Amino acid sequence: MLVALGPTGTLLANPSADLHSIAQAVDDHYNHLRTLQAEFTEIYRGMGTNRTETGTLWLKKPGKMRWEYQSPEQKLFVSDGKEAWLYLPRQRQARRTPVKKLEDLRSPLSLLLGKTHLEKELQSLSLAPDVPPLNPGDVVLRGVPKALADRINQIILEVTPEHRIVRIIVEGVDDSETEYRFSEQKENVQVSDERFHFAPPPGTEIMSGELGE
Repeated sequence: MLVALGPTGTLLANPSADLHSIAQAVDDHYNHLRTLQAEFTEIYRGMGTNRTETGTLWLKKPGKMRWEYQSPEQKLFVSDGKEAWLYLPRQRQARRTPVKKLEDLRSPLSLLLGKTHLEKELQSLSLAPDVPPLNPGDVVLRGVPKALADRINQIILEVTPEHRIVRIIVEGVDDSETEYRFSEQKENVQVSDERFHFAPPPGTEIMSGELGE
């Protein structure tokens, strides 16, 4: 008989049934949210680079995101659900991309405030007992996002007993790894739609195409 450790360390006789209940609980939690604010740490490893950045994230239904990077330098990634911008103030550059064409690795986080259905959106969703959680008591899941399967080997999610996602690891097909850690999460805060609009400052060079850094 297969057994696995559950979120509280108890033995589970049927891991697949437990996976289903965890996924459903995560879906239910995020599908009842209208907005989310959190502090984030983004860690990139790959291509001979190791980079850590921090900032504040706002999400709002439907499909709105704002990432304010504060350290080690300021930059902004913002989407109103139709159009996404990456603004680099030091370079005085801004790149614009229609959301329909967006393949940025931040886009999987939109599942936090979409019509979340983990078992549908992530192929081969399973428990990941080989990945140690950051926090004791959390459970770790893995799967492959259907929309980015050609670019991403797998996504790893760390879920708290309250069914909040506190870490997402995106493993690229190029062996790169981008990790997002979330803290100080505030749910259903008041966030104006204006926060998700971007007007390039005068003198900014505007470019179109795939967002990059």
